Amino acid sequence: MAAASRYGVSLKQLRELMEHRGREGVDRVSEYGGVHEIARKLNTSEQTGLSGEHSDLEHRRDYFGSNTIPPKPPKTFLALVWEALQDVTLIILQVAAAVSLALSFYKPPKTEEEVVDEGENHADWIEGVAILLAVVIVVLVTAFNDWSKEKQFRGLQDRIEGEQTFSVIRNSNTVQIQVGEIVVGDIILVKYGDLLPADGLVIQSNDLKVDESSLTGESDQVKKGVSVDPMVLSGTHIMEGSGKVLVTAVGVNSQAGIIFTLLGAAADEVEEEEKKQKKLEKKNKGRDTNQNKSSQLDNLSASPIDLEEGVGNSHPSHALPNSTPGGGEAAEAGPPEVEGEKSVLQAKLTNLAIQIGYGGMGVSLITVLILSIRFSIDEFFTKGSSWELYYINFYVKFVIIGVTVLVVAVPEGLPLAVTLSLAYSVKKMMADNNLVRHLDACETMGNATTICSDKTGTLTTNRMTVVQAYICNHHYKPDRNSLPKIRDLPSHVGVLITQGIAVNSSYSSDVQQNTSGLPTQIGNKTECSLLGFVIDLGVDYRQLRREMPDTKFKKVYTFNSARKSMSTIIPLASGGFRVYTKGASEIIMKKCSFLIGDNGKVESFTAAHQDRLVQNVIEPMAKDGLRTISIAYRDFVPGKAEKNQVHYDPGTEPNFETMGEDNVIANMTCVCVVGIEDPVREEVPAAIRKCQRAGITVRMVTGDNINTARAIATKCGIIKPGDNFLVLEGKEFNKRIRDAHTNEVRQDLLDKIWPRLRVLARSQPIDKYTLVKGIIDSNMSSAREVVAVTGDGTNDAPALKKADVGFAMGIAGTDVAKEASDIILTDDNFTSIVKAVMWGRNVYDSIAKFLQFQLTVNVVAVVVAFVGACAIQDSPLKAVQMLWVNLIMDTLASLALSTELPTPELLLRKPYGRTSPLISATMAKNILGQAIYQLVVVFGIMFFGELIFDIDSGRGADLRAPPSEHFTMIFNAFVMMTLFNEINARKIHGQRNVFKGVFTNPIYYVIWFVTFIAQIIIIQFGGQAFSTSKLNLEQWIWCIFFGVGTLVWQQVITSIPVGSLGKSMELGSTPPDMSSPCVAEDNANSSYNTHPVVGRSGQILWIRGLTRLQTQIRVVNAFRHGVDTQQIQQATSNPNIQRVLQKQASLNKRLSAASALSDPDHHNSHMVHQLTTKSHTETAV
Repeated sequence: MAAASRYGVSLKQLRELMEHRGREGVDRVSEYGGVHEIARKLNTSEQTGLSGEHSDLEHRRDYFGSNTIPPKPPKTFLALVWEALQDVTLIILQVAAAVSLALSFYKPPKTEEEVVDEGENHADWIEGVAILLAVVIVVLVTAFNDWSKEKQFRGLQDRIEGEQTFSVIRNSNTVQIQVGEIVVGDIILVKYGDLLPADGLVIQSNDLKVDESSLTGESDQVKKGVSVDPMVLSGTHIMEGSGKVLVTAVGVNSQAGIIFTLLGAAADEVEEEEKKQKKLEKKNKGRDTNQNKSSQLDNLSASPIDLEEGVGNSHPSHALPNSTPGGGEAAEAGPPEVEGEKSVLQAKLTNLAIQIGYGGMGVSLITVLILSIRFSIDEFFTKGSSWELYYINFYVKFVIIGVTVLVVAVPEGLPLAVTLSLAYSVKKMMADNNLVRHLDACETMGNATTICSDKTGTLTTNRMTVVQAYICNHHYKPDRNSLPKIRDLPSHVGVLITQGIAVNSSYSSDVQQNTSGLPTQIGNKTECSLLGFVIDLGVDYRQLRREMPDTKFKKVYTFNSARKSMSTIIPLASGGFRVYTKGASEIIMKKCSFLIGDNGKVESFTAAHQDRLVQNVIEPMAKDGLRTISIAYRDFVPGKAEKNQVHYDPGTEPNFETMGEDNVIANMTCVCVVGIEDPVREEVPAAIRKCQRAGITVRMVTGDNINTARAIATKCGIIKPGDNFLVLEGKEFNKRIRDAHTNEVRQDLLDKIWPRLRVLARSQPIDKYTLVKGIIDSNMSSAREVVAVTGDGTNDAPALKKADVGFAMGIAGTDVAKEASDIILTDDNFTSIVKAVMWGRNVYDSIAKFLQFQLTVNVVAVVVAFVGACAIQDSPLKAVQMLWVNLIMDTLASLALSTELPTPELLLRKPYGRTSPLISATMAKNILGQAIYQLVVVFGIMFFGELIFDIDSGRGADLRAPPSEHFTMIFNAFVMMTLFNEINARKIHGQRNVFKGVFTNPIYYVIWFVTFIAQIIIIQFGGQAFSTSKLNLEQWIWCIFFGVGTLVWQQVITSIPVGSLGKSMELGSTPPDMSSPCVAEDNANSSYNTHPVVGRSGQILWIRGLTRLQTQIRVVNAFRHGVDTQQIQQATSNPNIQRVLQKQASLNKRLSAASALSDPDHHNSHMVHQLTTKSHTETAV
């Protein structure tokens, strides 16, 4: 109670207040005395904000809660171990090992008269124990990989969340703080493109419009203001305008947090209920279980969290409420039911895994059958023996051999290699200024064929400076040193320019002078360059802002991509109002009827005068690569009006709302035109040349003037003089691609344009989306184009989502753009995109290297086991030995080969493309060539080893015979050849020097040497456990000789031309049909699809590796999808939750994300429709 009296308003009162909307919300706020009175009760000031004292902030967090949502704890290591134990082949192997172990202790005599010598078989139990131990190692390694990946990706998530900051007023200063540090009572500054971090009340609104579709489902933008609708909610997007907001609810007490908490509670209830339902269904399938589920969920009201009273800071701080989806419970949700199109690599790997899995299953079954049938015929028909329990030992041994063949055949190391390679790349890409939000984007980027890039900040430095100006009919050029001072201009013109810039710009834009080096530009860089121009004139713009605080503004038309201008209406000291406008020159010129000419006199601005100005001033500036901005004004006066002023009746102020923007911003007076230089980044031309050499087409899509765009594109190397490439404006582009009668975009017309298009200037966001969609949908090339797009604005979201890989600007990008993206460029630099291409291609190559290595081992191990079963009724490679080989080629090799660093040579080849084979003809040649060599060596030792090496033959040995040198030689030679072939596997494009760069990757050579040493220990000291016998020095030299032979043999294989083999050897070029089957009957009408492979039960065993991959990267998947959609569906079907949802009149943005994913194409078209109708941009990701 003391805390409540300290603030004058309770947490419960604030929560109830935020449940209202519109006029009802205004009335409820009035009951508390208005927004200003609520601010006073919260002990905060609208002008100075909170004091920022640590004790005050902590007290607010304790009473009102922190701006965080507690996540579920991660799965424990034991839980991950249990998951790994669910592997079907491991279960079979465990059962077989257990039976083998049991039989080793219980040994029925062969006949009743015969007694078994106890000392003879004292070590029989070792094989069973060794297999179980190997299974334990595999399980522990798998669980550790899952655990470490989850930990790593949680760290990545924390990094993304930690970089989210927001503008807050504290102690009279505007500061950027982390979203999680915002408390109730803070005054936050919101602007176009922001994602609101908390609930609050609008204190001041400058044409503020909010997209609340993520909470209400309504697509219309909602106008916000003190007297209109003061409630703004977390998770919604500012689509227009700016303003100040008083924070009233944070974290789990915000409207989004309340829903999130409900969903978490409901998910727990549903999870428990599902377990009970499964038991009930077994007993009574016909019984309706929905009633039971409903009764269970009714207990939600008895939750320990009082949903009405709210929650203080009694929970740990983890996920941020407005962070990238994936915080909170979502971070622990399994792979979401709604899964979009798989990445290229995942789809190809799935298909390959299915094919190899079927082959492995067939070979393992045939192996068991042949061993069993041959033994049965020899023992019971040829020898005429009668059945005894003793013979079970043989059949158990055959099953173990078959299962181990299966273990080796199924490429379960593929998902691990993919995960390791992607995780390693993501970590390294952070250092290259690429913050990867969606893991598969890393790999997809390697296949990119087209990059549609912004100009400002990406190709240029985004450090803008005014270097030319046209004022009073005088063109000040060629550089910044030629610009005038305030004393050189007529006094009233100086006032118009300086005030027109200082006041008609966002007050969050600022230029801070440094004692050394260039000034620091904060906020919009174009506005900062204009503020720098005011400083160059010799005027303090901050003083002008103090004289005209934003609270005095009559109205603000904020900048957006449709307007390409900003206007502010301010009161005049002498009475009346002045409208200041700034924006793109050709846009502003069309709205001007007057011009300030010589000596500051107002002149009529005729069409002929405009043409001269464009020809003599604006075009030359643009051809120099300068962005041209015009500044204009218009006065509304109650007294006598000049020719460029508007008179209004002193008794009634002009109603700018009813007048409409087009009527207010008309007949303006042009004050000046400035040319802003934004230099091309020094490193960009070289980076673009690398892209072009790598087969990637770079296109510039910009909102700038066509002449400016052409000049910058020429400097960058996107176009060259004499090239037959197109440079188009947005209007001309639309004219060429749209049907003359229906005005619809036609793909055939677009196909005539995009291959030659290099620069699209004066483009709208819809133009960028149309271009990206057209390139992706085109069938002109044999392989579908893979398109990457950069964007920074809110309205770039549709194009970013449509693209195969969307890059958002980390510095200049809005929250909406970042949410729609796959990768965030933390330095806004084009060269970082080139690095992403290198890493993407490196991921693809790393997987290919691992495939080349693993499939060679697969082929050899499976053929040896099969031929051994047919020829000698035994597998030369024992169960434990195969598990060791499996460990080498799965875990260790995947770690070694998937951590190779990218090299510049990666950019010297064309992209792989969507339909290119996963296993190229060169790789297939290497796999078959090495397999032939290894099989010749293994079979040579198997059938002639006793003659060559003068050792006892191991063929036909008794079931309980000790390990032989003969079969140990086979095992050792096989492992040595596998190890040395791992060096060959580092090169997949036919390179001869396989040692190049081998010591640049410490992980690789450390694993290689550790494996080599471990093999020595296994051979010399493994004994009965590994079915090995000690080898002498000569035998070791022979084994190593066979291993080194793989390196020599590789040179022979490389000399064989690929053309002689043809494309028939290529594998993995087409992904499997992943069309989703229908969901269960009770969900028949649901928009949520089941997992793509649920309906293909025959393949489930063989794509378990893919399932493991999905488990390993579930946290990263959670970045994209918030809460598990099945949980949402079940939770929201509960009447209790429905009532609460209706009462709150909201839905968490993560719900919007999940529903959007059910039909991404429809969702994108919906976004574009809204964009074209000047409505909001749908931004759920």
